[in-house]
Amino acid sequence: MPMPLEDNDDMTTIKEDRLLDARGLLCPMPIVKAGKEIKSLAPGQVLKILATDRGAIADFPAWADDTGHELIEWHEEPDGALVFYVRKVEG
Repeated sequence: MPMPLEDNDDMTTIKEDRLLDARGLLCPMPIVKAGKEIKSLAPGQVLKILATDRGAIADFPAWADDTGHELIEWHEEPDGALVFYVRKVEG
C-alpha cells in the first residue's frame, strides 16, 4: 500500500488527467464518485481525488485493491485535505 509522503518537495510531480473534488463528502460518496469518474478515463490515465473524510485513508487503498486500479500515492495537505492519485488499469 502506498504510504503518505513526508516531504512533498522531493516528490516528482504526478500529472493528473482528471480532478475529483470530494471535499466535504462523507463515506461512501468519495468512493462512489471516484468509481464514476474513473470509468470515463482511458487505461493509464490518472485521477486525482481531494477528500476530507478521514475514512478515505482506509477506503481508497481498499477500493483500489478491489477494483484493480493502482493507488500511486496519497498525502495530506497542510489544510487537512487528503489527496489521492489513482491510475486506471485495463479493463
